[in-house]
Amino acid sequence: MRKRNIYTLAIGALAVACNTEKAPDAVQNPNIVIILADDLGYGDVQHYNTERGKIPTPNLDRLAAQGMSFTDAHSSSAVCSPSRYSLLTGRYHWRSRLQKGIVGLFDDPLITPDRLTVAGLVKQQGYQTACIGKWHLGWDWPIDEAMRPLWKVNKTVEGEDDESFVATDEQKEAWQSVYANPIDGGPTTVGFDHYFGTDVPNWPPYCFIEDDRTIGIPSEFLPKKLLGNNMASMAGPAVSDWKLENILPELCSRAAKYITESAQKDEPFLLYLPLTSPHTPLAVNEAWDGKSKLNRYADFVMETDAHIGRVLDAIEKSGESNNTLIIFTSDNGCAHYIGANELETKGHFPSGPWRGYKSDVWEGGHRVPFIVKWPGVVEAGSTSDQLVQQVDIMATLADVIGVKLPDNAGEDSFSLVSLLKGNDRPVRDNAVNSSIRGVPSVRQGEWKLILDSGSGGWTKGESDQEIQLYNLTTDPGETTNLVLEYPEKAEEMKALLEELIVRGRSTPGKVQDNDVEVVRFNTVSKAK
Repeated sequence: MRKRNIYTLAIGALAVACNTEKAPDAVQNPNIVIILADDLGYGDVQHYNTERGKIPTPNLDRLAAQGMSFTDAHSSSAVCSPSRYSLLTGRYHWRSRLQKGIVGLFDDPLITPDRLTVAGLVKQQGYQTACIGKWHLGWDWPIDEAMRPLWKVNKTVEGEDDESFVATDEQKEAWQSVYANPIDGGPTTVGFDHYFGTDVPNWPPYCFIEDDRTIGIPSEFLPKKLLGNNMASMAGPAVSDWKLENILPELCSRAAKYITESAQKDEPFLLYLPLTSPHTPLAVNEAWDGKSKLNRYADFVMETDAHIGRVLDAIEKSGESNNTLIIFTSDNGCAHYIGANELETKGHFPSGPWRGYKSDVWEGGHRVPFIVKWPGVVEAGSTSDQLVQQVDIMATLADVIGVKLPDNAGEDSFSLVSLLKGNDRPVRDNAVNSSIRGVPSVRQGEWKLILDSGSGGWTKGESDQEIQLYNLTTDPGETTNLVLEYPEKAEEMKALLEELIVRGRSTPGKVQDNDVEVVRFNTVSKAK
């Protein structure tokens, strides 16, 4: 158990130097563990989907029984990179360059060095900080356009062991020149003391990265047999004998070790644990293969839950459980391509009662599980139906550690502390969510406006109007478009979105600039 020494004077000095203001009467700073699942649907957690959920998740159910479950919680986007940006910065991703899609292979860092993150925020107050898991927010890869062909297979030839999957000497030399050197622009440049992970588990390089260096030098192509079929999705360089099945266990082992070791130190710690699962590769280990009796994705959800249990157990064994704030959530909804239709025919609905899946602006794309455990503050087994966003984590942590955010940080983040303490008054009256194509939806209380006629993603289905307006209280499945009945409400919400764009923030404070000109969608409605 770590010593309860908070170094008050040093913390105050750091806060002034880094432009955060220490609030008076701040409480003792807790440890913070943020666990982010990858592509886990709202309905994949048994606690959230007791009637239409068939996948056992005993460890997440245990966490819910010990904390508060939010039923109206959302990721910024229905795909991963933009949601990760928003969670870490407290700012909507569409204020950055990422107006649609995800950060691509070899893309530059999405989080700029001057942008305050949750890690940078608590580090200013004396915290140890670590990110263990999937980053997918870009690096300064020293791979120019002329070199990129050397990261591709030589040619397309049928057969598992064809020559296209044998690296040439020129390719090996190029890979050596890149991976033998530090890679800048990653987690350790935006507030994390330490990083360990795979960046993107289904993309190259197929190796672990520690801090800013790969562990080993990729020297061969990932075998062709590991591509496709919900395994790896892109050919590329790998270290010898790379095993996709080892990724999840290793991440959680490292997380447990970090918790154990950090608990022995004087300073509190923040661990951001963005898991690689149950996203593809569906690399299920033998103990879980077939265990769900549903499909391979369901097996992987069960394995993910078990490894989360290992992390929760490490917190308990560290002696720091009563002084640790745990946040669990998912970066977006479940991906339909993992066999969602098959699961539905067997009685399991990954999106629960909500319409759509990953990529969609409909609720199934971005309404996610969100559970908070904070002993002594959060009532065990409690529930909140208030509208919250993952961007709210930034302001919440600032509130928890007693600092005031500067005007140019956490522009869309509202503190959830009052909700965590049992107050049931709304902390935000609006929210914006986006599809993979960048199609926005606007929430205002029970109302939801979508500035497009369809899902904005991969799920088929079109409205006969150019925009969609739903009342989620009376129509949680988004089945009845009310835009013709309530045109004034639609116009009011369009004006609200424009105001949020122009002000550069949705919280009170000084107007801020967006990084780019924000793309506008449907501005004309047939309801007029």
